[in-house]
Amino acid sequence: MLSKCFCFAKTLGGYFLQQSHQESVIKEGTNFPGKTYAEVVLEPAYIQAKNELLSPMMAVNKAHLIMLAEQGLIPGEEGLRIAAAIQTLDLDRLRRSAYTGQFEDLFFEVEHELLALAGDAAGNLHLARSRNDMGIAIYRIVLREKLLNAIRSALLLHRSLRAFAWRHRETVMVAHTHTQQAQPTTLAHYIAAVSDSLERDIRRLRTAFAGCNRSSLGAAALATSGFAVSRERAAELLAFDGLVENSYDAVSGADYAGEAAAAVQLAAVNLGRFIQDLLLWCTQEFAVLRVADPYVQVSSIMPQKRNPVSIEHMRSLLSACAGDAGTVLSMIHNTPFGDIVDTEDDMQPYAWKSAASLEAVYRLLTRVIESLDVNADVLLERARRSFAPVTELADTLVRAERLSFRTAHAIVSRAVSELTAQGASVDRLTLGLVNEAAAGIIGRPLQLKESELRLALDPIHFVRIRSVRGGPAPAEIGRALQEQERRLEDLQQWAERKTGSIERSLSGLDETLAGWTANS
Repeated sequence: MLSKCFCFAKTLGGYFLQQSHQESVIKEGTNFPGKTYAEVVLEPAYIQAKNELLSPMMAVNKAHLIMLAEQGLIPGEEGLRIAAAIQTLDLDRLRRSAYTGQFEDLFFEVEHELLALAGDAAGNLHLARSRNDMGIAIYRIVLREKLLNAIRSALLLHRSLRAFAWRHRETVMVAHTHTQQAQPTTLAHYIAAVSDSLERDIRRLRTAFAGCNRSSLGAAALATSGFAVSRERAAELLAFDGLVENSYDAVSGADYAGEAAAAVQLAAVNLGRFIQDLLLWCTQEFAVLRVADPYVQVSSIMPQKRNPVSIEHMRSLLSACAGDAGTVLSMIHNTPFGDIVDTEDDMQPYAWKSAASLEAVYRLLTRVIESLDVNADVLLERARRSFAPVTELADTLVRAERLSFRTAHAIVSRAVSELTAQGASVDRLTLGLVNEAAAGIIGRPLQLKESELRLALDPIHFVRIRSVRGGPAPAEIGRALQEQERRLEDLQQWAERKTGSIERSLSGLDETLAGWTANS
């Protein structure tokens, strides 16, 4: 949208490309823009600008006008004419327009429209600013909105995960490490780990928002202006949290976009790992989850199929999200530390798309989680038939027999290995077999009772006694979920404050200009 114009002429106070306005089809020719350049660069940028940048561009125009008037840098009558022109401008028509090459980009088209409405006075709207500082401010406004949208949807997902975990505090299941059965835990313990990870993603997105929500306005091309503008006032009017103070940095720094991309990319990677587990648990072999009918599709040939396509699409969307975010970082890499605007024309759509994809997955996953049906009986039975609880048997030998853990581990390992070699399950693990293993390692039988053995192999007992902070015991999970809720309430309030502040500031711009014209 804001790429540099190599060749334009000033006509009627506005900048027009040196080309016949009667030409309806752009030709390669000798004038700017060449047909291929327009097709590859200018037209796509124009379309993106219409869809994403027009509203924030007008917000920047309004804020700059108000600041100029308050600073006494433009006469009152000029300010009124410009304000009236801004309010009269037909934005819907601009959004429907096609790229013709008459104007290099949307900025010059808007400037031309304002000049037509307000006369030469509209030329002073560009006093003490450049497309450099203006463009960066616009990009930051768009990106902060997409980050805030993603944060709000992530908070909804977090709430859904907490509610799901709360319902499954006593849903015992086998956890896996190295893809092998490891130890009993609960579904709530697993989901609480996912929501803890999500909370960290939300906080990284919030940090990225803070880096993004700073104003470049007043930096002009890179060296500020000789006019006594108020950079602080322009930032305040647009609900920025502050300035990018150094004017060179304001138009050259791109780390605000890189920080956002890195936060989005990591969030997509983290959530993708959870999505992969959900897909596995939906298989008939695992038989853990049933996705609700609104989120599955049938096969065109196999009547029995219930394909969890909603989760499959989330997996692919998250991969694309991570890729788009990585593209942002790649495009910043090795870009000279100067005016970054031209690179950002091509780069910003990847940042917007990655953040939008993440937000969309957060919303869809929230609905899927809310409708999931869990086969708790299968999970518990699988835990009871597995060797997953035998860590507790080793712990019991440490407590009851005063053995070192390594010795107790060796006894249990020998007994379990004997059974697995026979293809037997845990219910064949008898006191006699354990004593036989003990005799081979410590030279004597154990004092262990049958009731103690059976209790040690009970996955429910395994979970309940693991009440150490962060463990799977239902009471401890309940405490952890309450702590999550308290922490996330602070984030929820922050998001609501930021959303309200931005909405009030942007609507306040219109109210200010409307007040001017009403009182004129």
